[in-house]
Amino acid sequence: MAELVRTDIAHDIATITLDSQPNRNALSKQLVSELHAGLDAAEAADVRAIVLRHEGPAFCAGADLKERSDGPPDSEPFASAMERLMDTPRPTIAAVDGAVRAGGIGLMAACDLVVVNSSTTFALTEVRIGVAAAMISVPILRRVPAARISTAFLTGEAFDAQEARSMGLITHVSDDVAATVDGLIEGIRAGAKRAVAETKALLARVPTLDRDAALAEMTTLSNELFASDDAREGMTAFREKRLPAWNPKS
Repeated sequence: MAELVRTDIAHDIATITLDSQPNRNALSKQLVSELHAGLDAAEAADVRAIVLRHEGPAFCAGADLKERSDGPPDSEPFASAMERLMDTPRPTIAAVDGAVRAGGIGLMAACDLVVVNSSTTFALTEVRIGVAAAMISVPILRRVPAARISTAFLTGEAFDAQEARSMGLITHVSDDVAATVDGLIEGIRAGAKRAVAETKALLARVPTLDRDAALAEMTTLSNELFASDDAREGMTAFREKRLPAWNPKS
C-alpha cells in the first residue's frame, strides 16, 4: 500500500506532507492514521515546530466519502488529530498552496499559524451532502466569530483567501507560501523553547478565564519565567548585545 503521508525531520522542524493526490488528500482512514504517525515522530523528536503541507492542487478535500458510504462512521481518529495539533506545546503551521474543502478546513484551522496562497479557495460543503460541519466547528469557531462564518457554514458557498484572512480563519496570505513559512520558522527558533510553548498555551487559555483569574494565573507564570535560566540568558544576551544561546544563529 502506497504511503499517503510523509514525515521529514530536519533542524528541529518536522514537516508532515499529505500526498494522496488521486482523492485530493481526502481524510481516509489510512491518511489519518499516517498523520498520527507523523505527529508521533514529531513529538518523539521533540521538534521546535510542525509544518503541515501537501502535494497536489488541493490541501485537503475533507472526508473520504467513498469510505464513509461503505461502512459505519468513525470520526474519533480525525477528531484526535485536530486535538493533537491544537494541544501540542510546539507551534503548528499549515502551509496551504491549494483548495481546501470541508474537513480540510478543520485540519487547517487546528494549526496555530495558517499560511495560504492568495489564489486559495475554501468551502464548508457539508450541508450540501446532508451533514453538518460538526467536529471541525471546534477549531474553526475558536478562531472565527460565528457570525462572520455563518453564511459559509449554512450555504456551502466558496470564499477566497482575503475573506478567510479578514474573518480570522487564516493568519497569512502569500504568493510564496514556502518562503513565508520559512520566515515564521526562523522567528519561532529565535525564541526560547519553553517561552514559545507557554505562549502557545496562554493564547488558548487566557480567553477562557475571567479577568481576575487570568491576571492571577499569568502573574504567577510571569514570575516563574522571569526567574528561569532562559530569562537570565536572554536578558544577559540583550545586555551584551549578542544572540541568546538557544538561537541557531548565535
